[in-house]
Amino acid sequence: MQSALFVGRFQPFHNGHLDAVKKILKDNDRVIIAIGSAEKNYLPQNPFTASERFQMIEEALIEAKIPAEKYCIIPVININNFALWVNHLNLFVPPYTKLYTGSDLVKACYEGKYQRPGDVSKAGPKIIKLKRVIKVSATKVRQTIMQNKRWELLVPPAVAKKIKELDAVKRIREIKGTIDITKFNVGF
Repeated sequence: MQSALFVGRFQPFHNGHLDAVKKILKDNDRVIIAIGSAEKNYLPQNPFTASERFQMIEEALIEAKIPAEKYCIIPVININNFALWVNHLNLFVPPYTKLYTGSDLVKACYEGKYQRPGDVSKAGPKIIKLKRVIKVSATKVRQTIMQNKRWELLVPPAVAKKIKELDAVKRIREIKGTIDITKFNVGF
């Protein structure tokens, strides 16, 4: 079985994420969706809990008629050491042969782990850089919510429904000025 890994914070899961999952499944039997920074929540850049993000993703995939056997969703607590991050992530996820990412940092972490200078061997998963076709980001979704604009168009309908059920629009607006001390203290 050909499995691929897709890592993100999914704060929240949006139409671009759903599009990426669909593309990944065109070339793979299964996608492993790793919810990064699972410990972060109720902060401006990370307003949702890992459980809430899990539910958003699962409900969006069900709504998109993606069979449950085609994906698994795994929350992963972050560590603040990028040199060890790939090893840490690999402790939580099943085996995979490809990594799909839109993050330059994730790409650099994998290259640092598997491709040493002067080493011509191709160890580790194949790294596939995702191209953003749908021009949306979770930051844009959160900003649109704060501006009281039509944010629902940026996320799958199931995610919009879940955000409303959680009364998360209010949460996002209330916590907008909160300082994320973990952002400034890598030893936290």
